[in-house]
Amino acid sequence: MELEQIYTNCISEAAYYITSNGEAAIVDPLRETQPYLDRLERDNVTLKYIFETHFHADFVSGHIDLARKTGATIVYGPTDMKTGFDRHVGVDGEVFHLGGITIKLIHTPGHTMESSCFLVSDEEGKEHGLISGDTLFIGDVGRPDLAQHVIADLTKEKLARLLFHSLREKIMPLSNDLIVYPNHGAGSACGKNMSKETTDTLGNQKKTNYALNPNLSEDDFVLAILSGLTTPPQYFPKNVLMNIQGYDSLDTVMHRGHKPYDVITFETYANQPDVLILDTRRSELFAQEFIPNSLNIGLESNFASWVGELITNINQDILLVTEDNSKVDEAIIRLSRVGYDHVIGYLDGGFQSWKNAGKETQVVHRISAQQLEKQYPKDNLIIIDVRKASEYQSEHLINAVNIPLNVLHQNLSEFPKDLSFILYCAGGYRSMIAASILKQNGFDNFVDVVGGFQEIKKTSLPLTDYVCPTTLL
Repeated sequence: MELEQIYTNCISEAAYYITSNGEAAIVDPLRETQPYLDRLERDNVTLKYIFETHFHADFVSGHIDLARKTGATIVYGPTDMKTGFDRHVGVDGEVFHLGGITIKLIHTPGHTMESSCFLVSDEEGKEHGLISGDTLFIGDVGRPDLAQHVIADLTKEKLARLLFHSLREKIMPLSNDLIVYPNHGAGSACGKNMSKETTDTLGNQKKTNYALNPNLSEDDFVLAILSGLTTPPQYFPKNVLMNIQGYDSLDTVMHRGHKPYDVITFETYANQPDVLILDTRRSELFAQEFIPNSLNIGLESNFASWVGELITNINQDILLVTEDNSKVDEAIIRLSRVGYDHVIGYLDGGFQSWKNAGKETQVVHRISAQQLEKQYPKDNLIIIDVRKASEYQSEHLINAVNIPLNVLHQNLSEFPKDLSFILYCAGGYRSMIAASILKQNGFDNFVDVVGGFQEIKKTSLPLTDYVCPTTLL
């Protein structure tokens, strides 16, 4: 038996590839299927099953395309949900045979109603690992407040109580030496306290995971699990529906988006009112020069997640600007992972083509943390911290106001129009996204701190964990 975790850092997602005696199963595959198809061919195995631990909210699964291309059976846990594709609805305790091994479905409602784990036993019948989906993470459990955004009467309290019983009655009685293989790690919005580790033994999780504390009553568990939850990203319910109803093949999405436009054609499309220019270059390159009205979300970090947070129309027509043409396919694929399938073309040759044509550009003015240090004691500066509230509450520059990036659009009225202000985030990635949004909305009275809070902490600027008022006016 071979069981491999395939982890994708940019969306903090783990898929699993399992083989035994010429047969294979894939659990929670990504949208792009070709790497799996290549691996199956290389290993000379036949894909028999595609197991889905639940209807995912934070990414679009590749289950439909993969089933079409291989003939494999898509398997879900118990659900009454009608899907736009053929699937096998399993029952609690159902055992699937793969080569010489078995995979047992354990229905664990709580994160969602159909959420299930898969217990993998090797050729000798020894229980090896638990693929736990979003039921159990390393250091956390799945948040129970997402399904209500799709089915209104599934309240978070109801799901939290179901999760309590799923963990106590289905998971905790299992062997301590089982390896836990979750669907997500740190950085995912599907939990609130996930570890950077992506596997662990179940025994260690019983000792260290707050949600598995045997002394918690059901009411205490519900209180603990529901406290501190942030608002889920707006694209989550949209991804759920795509995973249930179906979607365009990635081949179609790639064909639609892979259209190189010269500067004149690109400008013609860009001037249409419903088209968004998405500049995927690194923040330092964007700051130096960019096409007016562009949104900057760099490929080098959590690109897909920030696209999903900030572009509210999942069917938005998108024009890409990249560093060069070699980055186009990557951008289209990573957009598709969160359901943004409507790239309509890209600037051939990247931003340099626009610059070479002598077209209008803008810049984002930046200062170093050392320059800020020189200004700070002398001027009555307005400073805006666009990190998450939890980061801000942990430590921030004294007198900085917190307007997190994910709610910036809703709080544009908080930014002064006639006074200069300073932006920073943790390292410069998010503050450049914020800068591009502000530029789109007519703000030009600010500077960005290069390197963000990481560089600020190297200076003698005064820091505090005191939570300042979150308003400027």
